[in-house]
Order: sequence, then C-alpha cells, then structure tokens
Amino acid sequence: MAASSLQPLDDPVRKAQLARMKRRASGLLVIASVVFIAARLLEHRYPWLAAIRATAEAAMVGGLADWFAVTALFRHPLGIPIPHTAIIAVRKDQIGRVLGNFVQKHFLSRDVLAQKLATLRVAEQLAKWISDPENAALVARHAATALASGVNTLQDDDVQALIDGVLAKKVRETEVAPLIGKALSVMTAGNRHQELLDQAIKLVARAVDDHQDAIRAKIEEEAPWWIPNLVEDKIHQKIVTGVDRTLREVADDPYHPLRARFDETLREFIEKLQHSADVRERAEQIKLEMLDAAAIRRFSSTMWEDTKDALFRYAEQAETKAPGAIERGLVSLGNAILSDPKLLAKIDHYVTDVAMYLVDRYQGEVSQLISSTVAAWDPEVTSQRIELAVGRDLQYIRINGTLVGGLVGLLLYWLGMLI
Repeated sequence: MAASSLQPLDDPVRKAQLARMKRRASGLLVIASVVFIAARLLEHRYPWLAAIRATAEAAMVGGLADWFAVTALFRHPLGIPIPHTAIIAVRKDQIGRVLGNFVQKHFLSRDVLAQKLATLRVAEQLAKWISDPENAALVARHAATALASGVNTLQDDDVQALIDGVLAKKVRETEVAPLIGKALSVMTAGNRHQELLDQAIKLVARAVDDHQDAIRAKIEEEAPWWIPNLVEDKIHQKIVTGVDRTLREVADDPYHPLRARFDETLREFIEKLQHSADVRERAEQIKLEMLDAAAIRRFSSTMWEDTKDALFRYAEQAETKAPGAIERGLVSLGNAILSDPKLLAKIDHYVTDVAMYLVDRYQGEVSQLISSTVAAWDPEVTSQRIELAVGRDLQYIRINGTLVGGLVGLLLYWLGMLI
C-alpha cells in the first residue's frame, strides 16, 4: 500500500468536537494564568491571595505539563523538534509491529479463540438462523443468484463437451449389469419386491378395468366375421373376468404360485446380471446403443439448456415465489440439527478445529499484514487520524491536569503554612 493511499479523515463532526475540547482545555489554562497574575500583583495588599496564587500557579504547571504530554503524542510542541515528541509520527512503524504482535498473541491465540467459540455455540446459532423460513429463503435466493451468475459465464459449447465427453465416457467405462444387479438385490432385501408386485397388480387391474372398450374392440377386430356378437361378448367377458380373478387371487394370497415364480425369475435375473458373461455383454450392447441413439444425443444437448433456464427462472422468481424444495430443505436441516445435541457438539468441534487450523496457519500473516499496512501509512496523516479518534478524550487529561494541579498546589501551600 502506498503512503498516499491513506487520506486524511474528513469528519467535520469529529473535527468540531476536537476543536471544542481544545478550546475548553486551553481556556481553563488561560483562566489559571490570569488568576495567577492578578493574585501575584495584589498579594502584597491582600495576603490571603497567597493561597489563590499558589493554587493558580500549580494549576498552570499541571495544565502546561499535560498540554506538552498530549501534544507530544501527535506533533512537536510549538513546532520545536524536541526529542521524544511527535511520538506517533516518528514511531509509526514500531507501533505497527507492536500492534501486529499484540493482535497475534492476545486475539489470535488458540486458547482465546477456543474459549470464545465455546461460548458462542456456533452450530446452535447457525441452525436457529437457517430454520427461520425467511433466512432459508434468503440463502436459497442468494445461492440461486450466484449460481445463475456463474452459469452465465460458462460457454455452452464447453459444457456440452463436458456432458458428451466426460460424463458419457464415464458411463461407457462403467459396466451397468453388476450395478443393476446390486440395485435389484437391495430392492429384494426384506421382500420389498413383493410390495412392487402388489403395486404392479393394482396398476394392471386398473388398466384392464379402464380399457374394457378397447379390449372389446380388439376382440371384434381379430375375430372372424362369422362369429356372432354374442360370442364375442362372452369371450370379452371371460377374458376380463379371468384376468381380474387371477390378479385378485395373486393380490390376496402371499403364497400364490405366481409370486413364487416371480421370486425365482427375479433371483435368476439378478444372478445372471452379476455373473453371466452373456447377459453382461448384452447389457453393455444395449447401453452403447442407447448412448449412440439420436434421442440420447438430443437429450444430452438439451439437458444443459433446460438446467440453465430452470436456474435462471428460479433466480428471477426467488423473491416472489412460494418456498420451494430448497427452502423447505434448509428449514428441515436447521430443525434436525437443533434436535440432535450430539450433532451440535460435532459441528462445534469441527468449527473449532477449522478455526484453530486457520489461526496456526495464518496468525503470522495477519501480524505481518498489520505491520506492513501501518508502515505504509503517511506519518502526518496517521497522527491526524489517531488524534481525531482519541484526541477529544485526551483533552480531558489537560483539563484534569489543570484542576488537579491547582488542588495539589493549594494543599502544598497549606502544608507549608502549617510547618
């Protein structure tokens, strides 16, 4: 940072307050001086003025001493380059180094940060914040806006190349048959595939019932012309009734032979997917045919556009639309964390570990940053900034020095009289 980068602080309020306090402190010193001169001139006529003269004299000494001390912090008193004055300007670099070391040792220490993080309960506060629907919507909105901005900078051709190249290549290199076999094994665990069969039976029964007219029309179309309509109706009725009865029997009987046959067929299929070379080879052929199909290529080309358009729409409507899956998910996450004390403790421990790592890694850099930044400041401007920040309070030192000096002077006068 260049020295000229730190400009004088343009704060009219602080400047006015500092000037007002300087006038008060100087005015009190002037009053003490006037009283001293007057008392000294009239003391021979009015001896009792000796006490007032001693008080005013000590007040002058105290006020002048404190004026010198306060002024010496920021500049040379009366412009005279007295040694050990203009301390801030002269020792600016040293002050920066001391400040950096002070921050490093007393603010960026492991013990201080660990104790502070323990009292903050970061995980609990964060979970409470996220569980608020308004905050969850705010996070989702900003995340969507940031993602939309990032997506807008990407080249469509590059993303398409990623989809067609990296992802498609990964799919081509992955053998699908064992994966399908493992997925089906998970589905069949605990007899869950029978639940799927029950749902399939319900769907078939509903389809037969909803499409009786189509079945009747198909029978009429396929039957010879010489078969009477009455016979066709009987055939239709037999088919519909037989299918419905069979489906109902399978649905009501957990030990129906069809269920056993379904189990056996599914087990054999899973076994072939995982261990049969012919089946695995055929699965790979089907996979490659699908990847090379025109429909899949069109899907690949439109997937990015659809994703990008959806993200843009979400970002544009995030402020007006009702809470969506992202917002509800964040709220649920916050509530779940709050209801799990062990998870809260784990998150707090993780936050503390991260903070400790950052402290150990960067505390030296922070100290160096403070030192180098202060060293780059202009000395005169630095003095002006610090004086505007604390100079008003320092003027009370001058006022107190004048008043306390006067009281001490009076006390010493009376002690001298008593002795």
